[in-house]
Amino acid sequence: MMVSAQIDAHLPRLTKAERRVAAVVADDPEAVAFGTVADVARQAGASGATVVRLAAKLGFEGFVDLQAAVRDEMARRLRPASERIRRPAPGDVLGTALAVEIANVAATLEAVDRAGFETAVGLLSGTGAGRVLVLSGDASSGVASLFADELSMLRPGVALVDGSEVRVARLLADVGPSDVVVVLDLARYDRAVLDAAGRAAAAGATLVALTDSALSPLSSAAAVSFTASVTGAGPFDSHVGLLALANALLAGVAARLRRSATDRLDRVESAWRTAAALTDA
Repeated sequence: MMVSAQIDAHLPRLTKAERRVAAVVADDPEAVAFGTVADVARQAGASGATVVRLAAKLGFEGFVDLQAAVRDEMARRLRPASERIRRPAPGDVLGTALAVEIANVAATLEAVDRAGFETAVGLLSGTGAGRVLVLSGDASSGVASLFADELSMLRPGVALVDGSEVRVARLLADVGPSDVVVVLDLARYDRAVLDAAGRAAAAGATLVALTDSALSPLSSAAAVSFTASVTGAGPFDSHVGLLALANALLAGVAARLRRSATDRLDRVESAWRTAAALTDA
């Protein structure tokens, strides 16, 4: 049973202090996996004894045992699809997928720092000389392409940076301090994306990262970083949480640029009607 499921099962019997510790375990597994009893206690506003007591209530022999379980879950999530497909398939695939994806969306959006979100929306809404460039790893390219397309319907100066390393280098050749680079990638990280993001940051561009862990190499270089839950019901990582995060950012930009975005969408709709490009039939 996953640690989060064990917490849910024992939740009615936890004290208020234990619930605060449980929230840290569920919401910030990196803090448990790489921290100490004192670190977790300080983050939860509880005592070290409470941390140890929670571990015991969840069925672990102590904090070290709980920490090992959290690390094991993180390691399983990072294993390649070629290994994960060898796990026994769940009996109810649809039911499992429903539960996993609902949990991914909830975990992703509940973990968003509100101040960081407002900062990112402000950066993405800027309509001055700066551009928004969207850079992505191969696996998340679909989410990146959709995000860039829809953001470009809300404001000008949006470009998807994709293709070969030669093309990516050309598109980022004149990136500068007025530009925002939104970079999406999940473990195992695309080295070319990390290098390109590093060059953009070195040129003064502001990075907004959508990734899968606070320990992601993208997080350390980004001005604002968001973490998506990517647990898959099958052998592959899920991008549903990442898409929900991208949709939330788009909704924030639309609200921030309501008047100009409305005018821009009206022009797009008019162009589609003129070209008879779409049909409801």
